[in-house]
Amino acid sequence: MKLTTEKQESSDACRGRKGKMTLLLAGVTLVSAFGSSFQYGYNVSVINSPAVFMQEFYNQTYLDRNGIPMESSFQKLLWSLTVSMFPLGGFFGSLMVGPLVNKCGRKGTLLINNIFSIVPAILMGTSKVAKTFEVIILSRIIVGICAGLSSNVVPMYLGEMSPKNLRGAVGVVPQLFITIGILIAQILGLTNILGNLEGWPVLLGLTGIPAVVQLLLLPFFPESPRYLLIQKGNEEQARQALKRLRGWDDVDDEIEEMRREDQSEKLEGRLSVFNLCTFRALRWQLISIIVMMMGQQLSGVNAIFYYTDEIFNSAGVNKNNVQYVTVGIGAVNVFMTCVAVFIIESLGRRLLLLAGFGICCVSCAVLTMALNLQATVSWMQYLSIACVIAYIIGHAIGASPIPFVMITEMFLQSSRPAAFMVGGSVHWLSNFTVGLIFLYMVEGLRAYCFLVFCAICLVTFIYIFIIVPETKGKTFMEINQSMAKRNKVEMQMDKEKLNVFQPASETPKKEEEAHSLNVL
Repeated sequence: MKLTTEKQESSDACRGRKGKMTLLLAGVTLVSAFGSSFQYGYNVSVINSPAVFMQEFYNQTYLDRNGIPMESSFQKLLWSLTVSMFPLGGFFGSLMVGPLVNKCGRKGTLLINNIFSIVPAILMGTSKVAKTFEVIILSRIIVGICAGLSSNVVPMYLGEMSPKNLRGAVGVVPQLFITIGILIAQILGLTNILGNLEGWPVLLGLTGIPAVVQLLLLPFFPESPRYLLIQKGNEEQARQALKRLRGWDDVDDEIEEMRREDQSEKLEGRLSVFNLCTFRALRWQLISIIVMMMGQQLSGVNAIFYYTDEIFNSAGVNKNNVQYVTVGIGAVNVFMTCVAVFIIESLGRRLLLLAGFGICCVSCAVLTMALNLQATVSWMQYLSIACVIAYIIGHAIGASPIPFVMITEMFLQSSRPAAFMVGGSVHWLSNFTVGLIFLYMVEGLRAYCFLVFCAICLVTFIYIFIIVPETKGKTFMEINQSMAKRNKVEMQMDKEKLNVFQPASETPKKEEEAHSLNVL
């Protein structure tokens, strides 16, 4: 690697100057995370508490229309659709990420996305008055589209806005708001608040409030500087946005880094999903995000939440108090994700991923043993509770928040939207798959189903240990350079810029290598 002395000095100066958390950066982080990520978490758990009352509404509506009660099998089908339409909508939303962020920008996509929250919120909130359960099922898929878009666009938007020394902490904030959304839904869903016969339509309709807040406030914040410069070609707007975000006028180092990516963008153009999947120079980055996203969802987090009530009941917790214990578990989830925000920049992404999946793996193994022995060994029931709490801690510090941060960091501007489309699709399809087959796993394997999740956590842990590099404190260019050797491509640098594009006079082999490196 060849760099001029001037470039080395400039690079050293850039590294010595750390970005700070300005009021504007904090504001855009909170507004986008509350307006989008919060809704994802809220809608994950909002129908759990009022499920009995909603199913009664389905049955009563059917009876009023047809004069006969609904068959139990049909009611089960309708409720399964109500639950499963949300992750299916999330999958469709993930497929929309690339076209929307490239056409409308990151901020523009988030503003448009509010439509997919406000409309279903109104429909669900008025469904009981309108005496129609069909709109609830339809609204679940629409709000799922909202979640699919926000779960990908918010990390991308905030990752591109943040200085490299804060990128990890800011990148975990969306996951923090997802856990807060889950907790708020659990609290409001208590039977003495809104989780009752009269309150459930209001509970469902509240999801539109964060969208309205975001719609009113987000226009006052800047668009992603990287989008403005690299994809819109407007350096002046990008420079002004960076000055506002950083709190100082000297942003030449970041503008220069963006120009390097812009060179790749101009020669290669934006990568489609198909191009990304066949692109040798990004092969291991793509495999890594697929493995991490599958590990995140197939590691059993939804199963743990599903099994919580049964575990606590067997441990002697009063049935009426289980809902409050579940809220307590949600609070632990929020607290540990908050801890991850503060430790990610000191401990790094890789260590948190390894710790997270390692804790989940051990917890699932011990939980399997405890569930099988708690009928004969009295203290095993308390070990079961401890395993649930340990699992939630492991997922909160690593498996849940870090994979989305890694997608932002492991890909450059030209491939990032396609990478989020792939990662988001894997995320939601895995989520949908677990929801579809978990009841059958429980029926066939009982407590041994957690051994399946244990194995998935172990495989993911081994993969991360061998393949995934540390990305803390590195620029996007430096991270891609570190992956070049594993992808078996050779990265060279000339004296003027980090990207080198082989001249036309080079041999065909050299031309092919240069072509595969342009995006980097």
